[in-house]
Amino acid sequence: MSLLVVGLSHRSAPVSVLERASLSADAQTKLLQDTVAAEPAAEGAVLATCNRIELYADVDKFHAGVAELSTLLAQHSGVGLEELTPYLYVHYEDRAVHHLFSVACGLDSMVVGEGQILGQIKDALARAQGLHTAGRLLNDLFQQALRVGKRAHSETGIDRAGQSLVTFGLEQLAVGAPVGTWARGRKALVIGAGSMSSLAAATLARLGVGEIVIANRTPERAERLARILAEGDDTDVLARAVPMDSVPFELTRADVVVSCTGATGLVLTAEVIAAGVEGRVGRQPAVDPDAGAAEAAEAPLPPTSVGAEENCPLDLSAVRPGFSVMGEAAVAGMDAATLEQHATWAAGTTVDRGRAGRAGRGGGPQADAELIGALAATASAVGRIPERRRPEPVAEPPRPEPVLFLLDLAMPRDVDAAAHRLAGVRLVDIESLAEASADAPMAADVDQVRRIVSDEVAAFGAAQRAAHITPTVVALRTMAADVVAGEIARLEGRLPGLDDRHRAEITQTVRRVVDKLLHAPTVRVKQLAAEPGGAGYADALRTLFDLDPETVASVSRAEESTEKNARNRGPA
Repeated sequence: MSLLVVGLSHRSAPVSVLERASLSADAQTKLLQDTVAAEPAAEGAVLATCNRIELYADVDKFHAGVAELSTLLAQHSGVGLEELTPYLYVHYEDRAVHHLFSVACGLDSMVVGEGQILGQIKDALARAQGLHTAGRLLNDLFQQALRVGKRAHSETGIDRAGQSLVTFGLEQLAVGAPVGTWARGRKALVIGAGSMSSLAAATLARLGVGEIVIANRTPERAERLARILAEGDDTDVLARAVPMDSVPFELTRADVVVSCTGATGLVLTAEVIAAGVEGRVGRQPAVDPDAGAAEAAEAPLPPTSVGAEENCPLDLSAVRPGFSVMGEAAVAGMDAATLEQHATWAAGTTVDRGRAGRAGRGGGPQADAELIGALAATASAVGRIPERRRPEPVAEPPRPEPVLFLLDLAMPRDVDAAAHRLAGVRLVDIESLAEASADAPMAADVDQVRRIVSDEVAAFGAAQRAAHITPTVVALRTMAADVVAGEIARLEGRLPGLDDRHRAEITQTVRRVVDKLLHAPTVRVKQLAAEPGGAGYADALRTLFDLDPETVASVSRAEESTEKNARNRGPA
Protein backbone atom coordinates (compact mmCIF):
# COMPACT_ATOMS: atom_id res chain seq x y z
CA MET A 1 0.00 0.00 0.00
CA SER A 2 1.38 3.40 -0.99
CA LEU A 3 -1.46 5.76 -0.14
CA LEU A 4 -0.62 9.47 -0.33
CA VAL A 5 -2.77 12.50 0.43
CA VAL A 6 -1.79 16.11 -0.30
CA GLY A 7 -4.20 18.87 0.67
CA LEU A 8 -5.05 22.03 2.55
CA SER A 9 -7.86 22.86 4.96
CA HIS A 10 -9.08 25.47 7.41
CA ARG A 11 -6.46 24.15 9.82
CA SER A 12 -3.53 24.81 7.50
CA ALA A 13 -4.59 27.76 5.35
CA PRO A 14 -6.46 31.05 5.79
CA VAL A 15 -9.93 31.23 4.31
CA SER A 16 -8.71 33.66 1.64
CA VAL A 17 -6.34 30.98 0.28
CA LEU A 18 -8.98 28.23 0.51
CA GLU A 19 -11.37 30.46 -1.37
CA ARG A 20 -8.93 31.03 -4.23
CA ALA A 21 -7.93 27.36 -4.34
CA SER A 22 -11.49 26.02 -4.46
CA LEU A 23 -12.24 23.62 -7.31
CA SER A 24 -15.33 23.60 -9.48
CA ALA A 25 -16.89 20.28 -10.48
CA ASP A 26 -15.22 20.46 -13.89
CA ALA A 27 -11.86 21.28 -12.30
CA GLN A 28 -12.18 18.26 -9.99
CA THR A 29 -12.88 16.02 -12.97
CA LYS A 30 -9.85 17.29 -14.88
CA LEU A 31 -7.67 17.01 -11.77
CA LEU A 32 -8.61 13.35 -11.33
CA GLN A 33 -7.97 12.56 -14.97
CA ASP A 34 -4.56 14.24 -14.87
CA THR A 35 -3.70 12.50 -11.59
CA VAL A 36 -4.12 8.97 -12.91
CA ALA A 37 -2.36 9.99 -16.12
CA ALA A 38 0.68 11.08 -14.09
CA GLU A 39 3.51 8.58 -13.77
CA PRO A 40 3.64 8.12 -9.97
CA ALA A 41 -0.12 7.63 -9.46
CA ALA A 42 -2.29 4.61 -10.29
CA GLU A 43 -5.51 5.79 -8.58
CA GLY A 44 -6.95 9.15 -7.56
CA ALA A 45 -9.81 10.73 -5.61
CA VAL A 46 -10.59 14.34 -4.66
CA LEU A 47 -12.31 15.39 -1.44
CA ALA A 48 -13.37 19.03 -1.90
CA THR A 49 -15.62 20.73 0.67
CA CYS A 50 -16.18 24.28 1.82
CA ASN A 51 -13.16 24.08 4.12
CA ARG A 52 -10.81 21.48 2.61
CA ILE A 53 -9.30 20.37 -0.69
CA GLU A 54 -7.53 17.00 -0.61
CA LEU A 55 -6.10 14.81 -3.37
CA TYR A 56 -5.73 11.09 -2.57
CA ALA A 57 -3.63 8.79 -4.75
CA ASP A 58 -2.00 5.36 -4.83
CA VAL A 59 1.62 6.13 -5.75
CA ASP A 60 4.70 4.00 -6.31
CA LYS A 61 7.18 6.70 -5.25
CA PHE A 62 6.75 9.00 -2.26
CA HIS A 63 8.83 12.05 -3.21
CA ALA A 64 7.81 11.97 -6.87
CA GLY A 65 4.19 11.55 -5.76
CA VAL A 66 4.29 14.55 -3.42
CA ALA A 67 5.84 16.73 -6.11
CA GLU A 68 3.35 15.61 -8.77
CA LEU A 69 0.23 15.92 -6.61
CA SER A 70 1.28 19.35 -5.29
CA THR A 71 1.88 20.58 -8.81
CA LEU A 72 -1.48 19.27 -10.01
CA LEU A 73 -3.31 20.95 -7.13
CA ALA A 74 -1.63 24.25 -7.93
CA GLN A 75 -2.37 23.98 -11.66
CA HIS A 76 -6.05 23.18 -11.26
CA SER A 77 -6.71 25.56 -8.36
CA GLY A 78 -5.11 28.53 -10.09
CA VAL A 79 -2.92 29.33 -7.07
CA GLY A 80 0.81 29.35 -7.81
CA LEU A 81 2.79 26.42 -6.43
CA GLU A 82 5.17 28.65 -4.46
CA GLU A 83 2.24 30.42 -2.83
CA LEU A 84 0.28 27.22 -2.20
CA THR A 85 3.11 25.05 -0.82
CA PRO A 86 3.34 26.62 2.68
CA TYR A 87 -0.30 25.69 3.31
CA LEU A 88 -0.16 22.09 2.07
CA TYR A 89 0.01 19.03 4.33
CA VAL A 90 1.13 15.55 3.35
CA HIS A 91 0.15 12.18 4.86
CA TYR A 92 1.49 8.83 3.72
CA GLU A 93 0.35 5.23 4.16
CA ASP A 94 -1.05 4.63 7.69
CA ARG A 95 -1.00 8.36 8.49
CA ALA A 96 -3.06 9.03 5.36
CA VAL A 97 -5.59 6.38 6.44
CA HIS A 98 -5.71 7.89 9.94
CA HIS A 99 -6.33 11.34 8.46
CA LEU A 100 -9.28 10.27 6.29
CA PHE A 101 -10.87 8.25 9.09
CA SER A 102 -10.54 11.27 11.41
CA VAL A 103 -12.13 13.46 8.75
CA ALA A 104 -14.99 10.97 8.33
CA CYS A 105 -15.69 11.04 12.07
CA GLY A 106 -15.81 14.84 12.13
CA LEU A 107 -12.65 15.19 14.24
CA ASP A 108 -11.01 17.41 11.63
CA SER A 109 -14.11 19.45 10.81
CA MET A 110 -14.53 23.14 11.53
CA VAL A 111 -17.37 22.11 13.83
CA VAL A 112 -16.15 18.98 15.62
CA GLY A 113 -18.52 16.05 15.23
CA GLU A 114 -20.56 17.38 12.32
CA GLY A 115 -21.96 14.63 10.12
CA GLN A 116 -22.18 16.39 6.75
CA ILE A 117 -18.67 15.24 5.86
CA LEU A 118 -19.91 11.67 5.41
CA GLY A 119 -22.08 12.73 2.49
CA GLN A 120 -19.16 14.63 0.99
CA ILE A 121 -16.87 11.58 1.27
CA LYS A 122 -19.57 9.49 -0.39
CA ASP A 123 -19.79 12.02 -3.22
CA ALA A 124 -16.00 12.00 -3.64
CA LEU A 125 -15.98 8.20 -3.95
CA ALA A 126 -18.88 8.23 -6.41
CA ARG A 127 -17.07 10.80 -8.57
CA ALA A 128 -13.86 8.74 -8.62
CA GLN A 129 -15.80 5.57 -9.40
CA GLY A 130 -17.70 7.31 -12.20
CA LEU A 131 -14.41 8.45 -13.76
CA HIS A 132 -12.80 5.03 -13.11
CA THR A 133 -9.95 6.64 -11.16
CA ALA A 134 -10.60 4.68 -7.95
CA GLY A 135 -9.08 1.19 -7.89
CA ARG A 136 -8.97 -1.40 -5.16
CA LEU A 137 -7.08 0.74 -2.64
CA LEU A 138 -9.19 3.91 -2.81
CA ASN A 139 -12.44 1.98 -3.05
CA ASP A 140 -11.55 0.03 0.08
CA LEU A 141 -10.28 3.16 1.83
CA PHE A 142 -13.28 5.42 1.20
CA GLN A 143 -15.86 2.70 1.84
CA GLN A 144 -14.16 1.85 5.13
CA ALA A 145 -13.99 5.58 6.02
CA LEU A 146 -17.77 5.78 5.61
CA ARG A 147 -18.22 2.76 7.89
CA VAL A 148 -15.86 4.23 10.50
CA GLY A 149 -17.70 7.56 10.44
CA LYS A 150 -21.07 5.86 10.92
CA ARG A 151 -19.65 3.73 13.72
CA ALA A 152 -18.32 6.83 15.52
CA HIS A 153 -21.71 8.54 15.37
CA SER A 154 -23.64 5.44 16.47
CA GLU A 155 -21.35 4.23 19.26
CA THR A 156 -20.35 7.55 20.83
CA GLY A 157 -21.80 10.92 21.68
CA ILE A 158 -19.65 12.76 19.13
CA ASP A 159 -22.85 14.40 17.88
CA ARG A 160 -22.99 16.25 21.19
CA ALA A 161 -19.52 17.68 20.60
CA GLY A 162 -20.71 19.64 17.63
CA GLN A 163 -23.40 20.03 15.03
CA SER A 164 -23.76 20.68 11.37
CA LEU A 165 -22.11 23.74 9.90
CA VAL A 166 -25.59 25.06 9.12
CA THR A 167 -26.76 24.84 12.73
CA PHE A 168 -23.50 26.30 14.02
CA GLY A 169 -23.80 29.19 11.57
CA LEU A 170 -27.38 29.91 12.58
CA GLU A 171 -26.34 29.92 16.24
CA GLN A 172 -23.71 32.54 15.39
CA LEU A 173 -26.40 34.65 13.71
CA ALA A 174 -28.59 34.35 16.79
CA VAL A 175 -25.78 35.81 18.97
CA GLY A 176 -26.41 33.76 22.07
CA ALA A 177 -30.20 33.62 21.86
CA PRO A 178 -31.85 30.16 21.60
CA VAL A 179 -31.72 29.51 17.89
CA GLY A 180 -35.24 28.07 17.85
CA THR A 181 -36.68 31.17 19.49
CA TRP A 182 -34.62 33.44 17.25
CA ALA A 183 -35.74 31.72 14.03
CA ARG A 184 -39.41 31.25 14.86
CA GLY A 185 -41.71 33.10 12.48
CA ARG A 186 -38.96 34.64 10.35
CA LYS A 187 -38.93 34.64 6.57
CA ALA A 188 -35.96 32.84 5.02
CA LEU A 189 -34.34 32.98 1.60
CA VAL A 190 -32.12 30.03 0.61
CA ILE A 191 -29.92 30.57 -2.44
CA GLY A 192 -28.87 27.28 -4.04
CA ALA A 193 -30.47 23.84 -4.07
CA GLY A 194 -27.46 21.56 -3.53
CA SER A 195 -26.82 19.33 -0.53
CA MET A 196 -25.72 22.13 1.82
CA SER A 197 -28.53 24.47 0.78
CA SER A 198 -31.06 21.65 1.14
CA LEU A 199 -29.75 20.93 4.62
CA ALA A 200 -30.02 24.63 5.49
CA ALA A 201 -33.61 24.75 4.24
CA ALA A 202 -34.58 21.63 6.18
CA THR A 203 -32.91 22.98 9.33
CA LEU A 204 -34.73 26.31 9.04
CA ALA A 205 -38.03 24.49 8.55
CA ARG A 206 -37.48 22.42 11.70
CA LEU A 207 -36.61 25.56 13.64
CA GLY A 208 -40.03 27.01 12.84
CA VAL A 209 -39.45 29.75 10.27
CA GLY A 210 -42.70 30.95 8.74
CA GLU A 211 -41.66 30.95 5.08
CA ILE A 212 -38.78 29.62 2.98
CA VAL A 213 -38.04 30.90 -0.52
CA ILE A 214 -35.66 28.81 -2.67
CA ALA A 215 -33.69 30.51 -5.46
CA ASN A 216 -31.57 28.45 -7.82
CA ARG A 217 -30.18 28.75 -11.34
CA THR A 218 -31.92 25.48 -12.24
CA PRO A 219 -35.62 26.16 -11.55
CA GLU A 220 -36.55 22.48 -11.45
CA ARG A 221 -34.23 21.79 -8.52
CA ALA A 222 -35.56 24.79 -6.60
CA GLU A 223 -39.16 23.69 -7.21
CA ARG A 224 -38.36 20.13 -6.12
CA LEU A 225 -36.77 21.31 -2.86
CA ALA A 226 -39.69 23.68 -2.17
CA ARG A 227 -42.14 20.86 -2.76
CA ILE A 228 -40.27 18.53 -0.38
CA LEU A 229 -40.29 21.21 2.33
CA ALA A 230 -43.97 22.05 1.88
CA GLU A 231 -45.04 18.40 1.93
CA GLY A 232 -42.88 17.39 4.89
CA ASP A 233 -44.74 15.71 7.74
CA ASP A 234 -42.53 17.08 10.53
CA THR A 235 -42.77 20.77 9.55
CA ASP A 236 -45.44 23.32 8.77
CA VAL A 237 -43.75 25.89 6.56
CA LEU A 238 -44.72 27.78 3.46
CA ALA A 239 -42.16 27.09 0.74
CA ARG A 240 -41.90 28.39 -2.81
CA ALA A 241 -39.31 28.59 -5.58
CA VAL A 242 -38.22 31.72 -7.43
CA PRO A 243 -35.77 32.42 -10.26
CA MET A 244 -32.38 33.90 -9.42
CA ASP A 245 -33.27 37.30 -10.87
CA SER A 246 -35.91 37.62 -8.13
CA VAL A 247 -33.28 37.56 -5.37
CA PRO A 248 -32.90 41.39 -5.11
CA PHE A 249 -36.64 41.73 -4.49
CA GLU A 250 -36.71 38.79 -2.05
CA LEU A 251 -33.97 40.50 -0.04
CA THR A 252 -36.46 43.23 0.83
CA ARG A 253 -38.76 40.60 2.38
CA ALA A 254 -36.40 38.06 3.95
CA ASP A 255 -35.13 38.13 7.52
CA VAL A 256 -32.60 35.29 7.10
CA VAL A 257 -30.59 34.48 3.97
CA VAL A 258 -28.50 31.32 3.56
CA SER A 259 -26.39 31.06 0.41
CA CYS A 260 -24.34 28.10 -0.79
CA THR A 261 -23.92 27.84 -4.55
CA GLY A 262 -21.17 26.66 -6.83
CA ALA A 263 -20.76 30.10 -8.39
CA THR A 264 -17.22 31.29 -9.04
CA GLY A 265 -18.12 34.96 -8.43
CA LEU A 266 -20.19 36.86 -5.90
CA VAL A 267 -23.90 36.07 -5.82
CA LEU A 268 -24.77 38.95 -3.46
CA THR A 269 -22.78 42.15 -3.75
CA ALA A 270 -22.70 44.77 -1.02
CA GLU A 271 -24.69 47.11 -3.27
CA VAL A 272 -27.48 44.57 -3.78
CA ILE A 273 -27.60 43.84 -0.04
CA ALA A 274 -27.64 47.56 0.83
CA ALA A 275 -30.49 48.11 -1.63
CA GLY A 276 -32.38 45.23 -0.05
CA VAL A 277 -31.99 46.71 3.45
CA GLU A 278 -32.95 50.19 2.34
CA GLY A 279 -35.97 48.71 0.58
CA ARG A 280 -37.25 47.46 3.92
CA VAL A 281 -38.42 50.90 5.11
CA GLY A 282 -40.77 50.44 7.99
CA ARG A 283 -39.76 46.81 8.49
CA GLN A 284 -38.56 45.73 11.92
CA PRO A 285 -36.79 42.52 12.98
CA ALA A 286 -39.08 39.63 13.74
CA VAL A 287 -40.17 39.67 17.37
CA ASP A 288 -40.63 36.51 19.38
CA PRO A 289 -44.38 36.46 20.20
CA ASP A 290 -43.58 34.84 23.56
CA ALA A 291 -41.23 37.61 24.59
CA GLY A 292 -44.04 40.13 25.28
CA ALA A 293 -42.05 42.98 23.77
CA ALA A 294 -43.92 46.15 22.91
CA GLU A 295 -44.36 46.88 19.24
CA ALA A 296 -41.54 49.06 18.00
CA ALA A 297 -42.41 52.22 16.13
CA GLU A 298 -41.94 51.86 12.41
CA ALA A 299 -39.18 54.13 11.14
CA PRO A 300 -36.80 54.16 8.18
CA LEU A 301 -33.37 52.68 8.78
CA PRO A 302 -30.33 54.97 8.70
CA PRO A 303 -28.42 54.93 5.42
CA THR A 304 -26.04 51.98 5.15
CA SER A 305 -23.18 54.40 4.52
CA VAL A 306 -23.31 55.98 8.01
CA GLY A 307 -19.95 55.86 9.74
CA ALA A 308 -17.80 55.72 6.59
CA GLU A 309 -15.50 58.44 5.23
CA GLU A 310 -14.87 57.65 1.60
CA ASN A 311 -11.20 57.31 0.61
CA CYS A 312 -9.96 58.70 3.95
CA PRO A 313 -6.38 57.39 4.43
CA LEU A 314 -6.70 57.22 8.22
CA ASP A 315 -7.59 54.01 10.03
CA LEU A 316 -10.92 55.29 11.32
CA SER A 317 -11.26 52.33 13.68
CA ALA A 318 -8.29 53.73 15.63
CA VAL A 319 -9.86 57.18 16.08
CA ARG A 320 -11.33 57.84 19.52
CA PRO A 321 -15.13 57.73 19.49
CA GLY A 322 -16.73 61.16 19.66
CA PHE A 323 -13.92 63.12 17.97
CA SER A 324 -14.18 64.63 14.53
CA VAL A 325 -12.22 62.71 11.93
CA MET A 326 -11.44 66.07 10.30
CA GLY A 327 -10.01 67.87 13.37
CA GLU A 328 -6.94 67.99 15.56
CA ALA A 329 -7.94 65.33 18.08
CA ALA A 330 -8.53 62.78 15.36
CA VAL A 331 -4.93 62.99 14.16
CA ALA A 332 -3.24 63.29 17.55
CA GLY A 333 -0.56 60.64 17.77
CA MET A 334 -0.52 59.95 14.02
CA ASP A 335 2.78 59.93 12.18
CA ALA A 336 3.81 62.67 9.75
CA ALA A 337 3.36 60.67 6.54
CA THR A 338 -0.22 59.72 7.42
CA LEU A 339 -0.99 63.31 8.39
CA GLU A 340 0.26 64.58 5.05
CA GLN A 341 -1.95 62.06 3.24
CA HIS A 342 -4.88 63.13 5.41
CA ALA A 343 -4.22 66.81 4.64
CA THR A 344 -4.29 66.09 0.92
CA TRP A 345 -7.53 64.18 1.29
CA ALA A 346 -9.13 66.88 3.46
CA ALA A 347 -8.23 69.58 0.92
CA GLY A 348 -9.94 67.77 -1.92
CA THR A 349 -12.80 65.99 -0.17
CA THR A 350 -16.44 66.69 -0.83
CA VAL A 351 -17.65 65.03 2.38
CA ASP A 352 -20.11 67.10 4.36
CA ARG A 353 -17.87 67.84 7.34
CA GLY A 354 -20.60 69.76 9.06
CA ARG A 355 -22.04 66.32 9.81
CA ALA A 356 -18.78 65.42 11.47
CA GLY A 357 -19.51 67.95 14.20
CA ARG A 358 -16.40 70.10 14.58
CA ALA A 359 -17.75 71.90 17.62
CA GLY A 360 -16.94 75.54 18.07
CA ARG A 361 -14.78 75.77 14.96
CA GLY A 362 -15.67 76.97 11.48
CA GLY A 363 -13.68 76.80 8.27
CA GLY A 364 -13.88 74.76 5.13
CA PRO A 365 -11.61 72.27 3.38
CA GLN A 366 -8.80 74.80 2.98
CA ALA A 367 -8.77 75.58 6.70
CA ASP A 368 -8.66 71.89 7.54
CA ALA A 369 -5.82 71.33 5.09
CA GLU A 370 -3.78 74.18 6.56
CA LEU A 371 -4.34 73.00 10.14
CA ILE A 372 -3.44 69.41 9.41
CA GLY A 373 -0.46 70.50 7.34
CA ALA A 374 0.82 72.46 10.33
CA LEU A 375 0.32 69.44 12.54
CA ALA A 376 2.30 67.35 10.08
CA ALA A 377 5.18 69.82 10.25
CA THR A 378 5.12 69.64 14.05
CA ALA A 379 5.14 65.84 13.87
CA SER A 380 8.25 65.98 11.67
CA ALA A 381 10.00 68.15 14.23
CA VAL A 382 9.07 66.53 17.53
CA GLY A 383 8.10 63.03 16.46
CA ARG A 384 4.46 62.84 17.50
CA ILE A 385 1.75 65.35 18.35
CA PRO A 386 0.35 65.43 21.86
CA GLU A 387 -3.36 65.95 22.13
CA ARG A 388 -3.78 69.62 23.08
CA ARG A 389 -7.52 69.91 23.40
CA ARG A 390 -10.62 67.82 23.19
CA PRO A 391 -13.41 68.88 20.86
CA GLU A 392 -16.96 68.55 22.02
CA PRO A 393 -18.09 64.92 21.70
CA VAL A 394 -19.80 64.15 18.44
CA ALA A 395 -23.19 62.46 18.71
CA GLU A 396 -22.76 59.45 16.47
CA PRO A 397 -25.90 57.73 15.25
CA PRO A 398 -26.28 54.34 16.92
CA ARG A 399 -25.81 51.34 14.67
CA PRO A 400 -29.24 49.78 14.26
CA GLU A 401 -30.01 46.23 15.27
CA PRO A 402 -29.69 43.80 12.35
CA VAL A 403 -32.81 43.31 10.29
CA LEU A 404 -31.14 41.10 7.65
CA PHE A 405 -29.13 38.05 8.73
CA LEU A 406 -26.81 36.48 6.13
CA LEU A 407 -25.18 33.04 6.37
CA ASP A 408 -22.64 32.36 3.60
CA LEU A 409 -21.56 28.71 3.49
CA ALA A 410 -20.05 28.79 0.01
CA MET A 411 -16.42 28.42 -0.96
CA PRO A 412 -15.52 30.58 -2.77
CA ARG A 413 -17.82 32.98 -0.97
CA ASP A 414 -21.23 33.95 -2.36
CA VAL A 415 -21.67 37.09 -0.26
CA ASP A 416 -19.49 40.20 -0.54
CA ALA A 417 -17.40 40.53 2.64
CA ALA A 418 -18.12 44.29 2.55
CA ALA A 419 -21.59 43.41 3.87
CA HIS A 420 -19.97 43.17 7.33
CA ARG A 421 -19.85 46.97 7.35
CA LEU A 422 -23.46 47.60 6.31
CA ALA A 423 -25.83 48.96 8.92
CA GLY A 424 -28.78 46.68 9.62
CA VAL A 425 -26.88 43.60 8.40
CA ARG A 426 -25.25 40.71 10.24
CA LEU A 427 -23.08 38.43 8.10
CA VAL A 428 -21.62 35.10 9.17
CA ASP A 429 -19.34 33.43 6.62
CA ILE A 430 -16.78 30.64 6.56
CA GLU A 431 -14.07 32.93 7.91
CA SER A 432 -16.09 34.07 10.93
CA LEU A 433 -17.25 30.49 11.53
CA ALA A 434 -13.62 29.36 11.63
CA GLU A 435 -12.85 32.00 14.25
CA ALA A 436 -15.90 31.07 16.34
CA SER A 437 -15.25 27.33 16.16
CA ALA A 438 -11.74 27.75 17.55
CA ASP A 439 -13.31 28.33 20.97
CA ALA A 440 -15.97 25.62 20.69
CA PRO A 441 -15.86 23.11 23.59
CA MET A 442 -14.73 19.53 22.94
CA ALA A 443 -16.84 16.72 24.34
CA ALA A 444 -15.34 13.81 26.29
CA ASP A 445 -16.64 11.51 23.55
CA VAL A 446 -13.93 12.83 21.23
CA ASP A 447 -11.37 10.65 23.02
CA GLN A 448 -13.52 7.60 22.43
CA VAL A 449 -13.79 8.43 18.74
CA ARG A 450 -10.02 8.79 18.54
CA ARG A 451 -9.64 5.28 19.96
CA ILE A 452 -12.09 3.98 17.36
CA VAL A 453 -10.08 5.66 14.61
CA SER A 454 -6.82 4.15 15.87
CA ASP A 455 -8.33 0.65 16.03
CA GLU A 456 -9.85 0.96 12.57
CA VAL A 457 -6.58 2.23 11.07
CA ALA A 458 -4.74 -0.80 12.45
CA ALA A 459 -7.43 -3.17 11.13
CA PHE A 460 -7.42 -1.52 7.70
CA GLY A 461 -3.64 -1.73 7.46
CA ALA A 462 -3.68 -5.39 8.42
CA ALA A 463 -6.36 -6.16 5.84
CA GLN A 464 -4.44 -4.36 3.12
CA ARG A 465 -1.19 -6.11 3.97
CA ALA A 466 -2.96 -9.47 4.03
CA ALA A 467 -4.56 -8.70 0.69
CA HIS A 468 -1.13 -7.87 -0.71
CA ILE A 469 0.04 -11.46 -0.22
CA THR A 470 -3.15 -13.05 -1.55
CA PRO A 471 -2.02 -13.12 -5.23
CA THR A 472 1.18 -14.92 -4.15
CA VAL A 473 -0.80 -17.50 -2.19
CA VAL A 474 -3.17 -17.98 -5.14
CA ALA A 475 -0.20 -18.42 -7.47
CA LEU A 476 1.29 -21.02 -5.10
CA ARG A 477 -1.93 -23.03 -4.97
CA THR A 478 -2.27 -22.77 -8.76
CA MET A 479 1.25 -24.15 -9.14
CA ALA A 480 0.45 -27.01 -6.73
CA ALA A 481 -2.72 -27.83 -8.69
CA ASP A 482 -0.69 -27.92 -11.91
CA VAL A 483 1.80 -30.32 -10.29
CA VAL A 484 -1.06 -32.62 -9.18
CA ALA A 485 -2.59 -32.56 -12.67
CA GLY A 486 0.77 -33.38 -14.26
CA GLU A 487 1.41 -36.29 -11.92
CA ILE A 488 -2.07 -37.75 -12.49
CA ALA A 489 -1.55 -37.53 -16.25
CA ARG A 490 1.81 -39.31 -15.88
CA LEU A 491 0.17 -42.03 -13.74
CA GLU A 492 -2.48 -42.60 -16.42
CA GLY A 493 0.29 -43.12 -18.97
CA ARG A 494 1.93 -45.73 -16.78
CA LEU A 495 -1.37 -47.42 -15.79
CA PRO A 496 -3.58 -47.19 -18.90
CA GLY A 497 -5.98 -49.79 -17.57
CA LEU A 498 -6.91 -47.76 -14.50
CA ASP A 499 -10.69 -47.48 -14.25
CA ASP A 500 -12.49 -44.18 -13.61
CA ARG A 501 -13.37 -44.96 -9.98
CA HIS A 502 -9.79 -45.68 -8.97
CA ARG A 503 -8.48 -42.76 -11.00
CA ALA A 504 -10.84 -40.36 -9.20
CA GLU A 505 -9.91 -41.78 -5.80
CA ILE A 506 -6.18 -41.42 -6.46
CA THR A 507 -6.64 -37.87 -7.78
CA GLN A 508 -8.66 -36.83 -4.72
CA THR A 509 -6.07 -38.38 -2.37
CA VAL A 510 -3.18 -36.52 -3.97
CA ARG A 511 -5.07 -33.25 -3.86
CA ARG A 512 -5.88 -33.72 -0.16
CA VAL A 513 -2.22 -34.37 0.61
CA VAL A 514 -1.16 -31.18 -1.21
CA ASP A 515 -3.90 -29.10 0.43
CA LYS A 516 -2.94 -30.31 3.91
CA LEU A 517 0.72 -29.57 3.29
CA LEU A 518 -0.07 -26.02 2.07
CA HIS A 519 -2.82 -25.14 4.54
CA ALA A 520 -0.76 -24.30 7.61
CA PRO A 521 1.97 -22.34 5.75
CA THR A 522 -0.50 -20.25 3.73
CA VAL A 523 -2.69 -19.43 6.75
CA ARG A 524 0.36 -18.51 8.81
CA VAL A 525 1.93 -16.41 6.06
CA LYS A 526 -1.30 -14.40 5.76
CA GLN A 527 -1.26 -13.75 9.49
CA LEU A 528 2.38 -12.69 9.40
CA ALA A 529 1.84 -10.50 6.36
CA ALA A 530 -0.97 -8.64 8.15
CA GLU A 531 1.44 -7.46 10.83
CA PRO A 532 3.46 -4.25 10.42
CA GLY A 533 6.49 -4.94 8.27
CA GLY A 534 4.90 -8.09 6.87
CA ALA A 535 5.23 -7.11 3.21
CA GLY A 536 8.45 -9.13 2.92
CA TYR A 537 6.66 -12.45 3.41
CA ALA A 538 5.26 -12.35 -0.10
CA ASP A 539 8.78 -12.05 -1.49
CA ALA A 540 9.94 -14.91 0.74
CA LEU A 541 7.10 -17.13 -0.45
CA ARG A 542 7.90 -16.44 -4.09
CA THR A 543 11.55 -17.24 -3.50
CA LEU A 544 10.98 -20.45 -1.50
CA PHE A 545 8.63 -21.97 -4.09
CA ASP A 546 10.29 -20.41 -7.12
CA LEU A 547 7.08 -18.75 -8.23
CA ASP A 548 7.08 -16.87 -11.51
CA PRO A 549 6.58 -13.12 -10.77
CA GLU A 550 4.53 -12.79 -13.93
CA THR A 551 2.16 -15.48 -12.68
CA VAL A 552 1.63 -13.53 -9.47
CA ALA A 553 1.12 -10.31 -11.43
CA SER A 554 -1.42 -11.97 -13.71
CA VAL A 555 -3.43 -13.07 -10.66
CA SER A 556 -3.46 -9.47 -9.39
CA ARG A 557 -4.58 -8.16 -12.78
CA ALA A 558 -7.36 -10.74 -12.97
CA GLU A 559 -8.65 -9.80 -9.51
CA GLU A 560 -8.56 -6.08 -10.32
CA SER A 561 -10.38 -6.68 -13.61
CA THR A 562 -13.09 -8.66 -11.82
CA GLU A 563 -13.53 -5.90 -9.22
CA LYS A 564 -13.63 -3.19 -11.88
CA ASN A 565 -16.31 -5.03 -13.85
CA ALA A 566 -18.36 -5.49 -10.69
CA ARG A 567 -18.12 -1.75 -9.92
CA ASN A 568 -19.15 -0.82 -13.45
CA ARG A 569 -22.19 -3.12 -13.29
CA GLY A 570 -23.24 -1.57 -10.00
CA PRO A 571 -25.53 -3.24 -7.47
CA ALA A 572 -27.68 -6.09 -8.71
